[in-house]
Amino acid sequence: MLGVGNLACSRGDHRLFSGLNLTLHAGQIMQVQGENGKGKTSLLRTLCGFLQPDEGKISWCGTDVRELGEEYFANLLYLGHHNAIKDELSALENLRISAGLSGIVLDENQAITALRRMGLKGRERLPTKVLSQGQRRRVALARLLVGDAKLWVLDEPLTALDVGAVALIEELLGEHLSKQGMVIFTTHQPLTIKGVEIARLALL
Repeated sequence: MLGVGNLACSRGDHRLFSGLNLTLHAGQIMQVQGENGKGKTSLLRTLCGFLQPDEGKISWCGTDVRELGEEYFANLLYLGHHNAIKDELSALENLRISAGLSGIVLDENQAITALRRMGLKGRERLPTKVLSQGQRRRVALARLLVGDAKLWVLDEPLTALDVGAVALIEELLGEHLSKQGMVIFTTHQPLTIKGVEIARLALL
């Protein structure tokens, strides 16, 4: 379970939000909503430890994440709205390196299988700089198919994706939730998961 209590976050002298509370249980998904500048990305980055809150506590299974340290981060996968891939490296190399940075040993066959499921068959060994924006996004999203992180934190995961790719991501999210995973995300695009109710958190 992910718990957030009385969280406050600022950007410079500007308070983005305060008194924020949320609870996310296994098998649940939550969309963070709000206008640009309301702190959606800041909230996600705070949950991932990239930013420190002004006030409040984040807990994992009832324990403050500051006490858990790496035990918490090992259960978390973050994908930002930037792809965080290297143009000169192939899709295969990017996926294996990003997995390695998360402590996941990914052999070539496993990486190729993940990339092909993401619709990149025949492009696995191409430099990512020659891929379209949608294909580059698929390379980044292939990280969802490797590892066993329970909590997915996704900032605008549908950016640059076509209808078919959006449907694939919805399918992957459904599979993750069915395995008692958790997801918290932002998006400006419609997202529907069959048989799943998406909770909403509005930053005003």
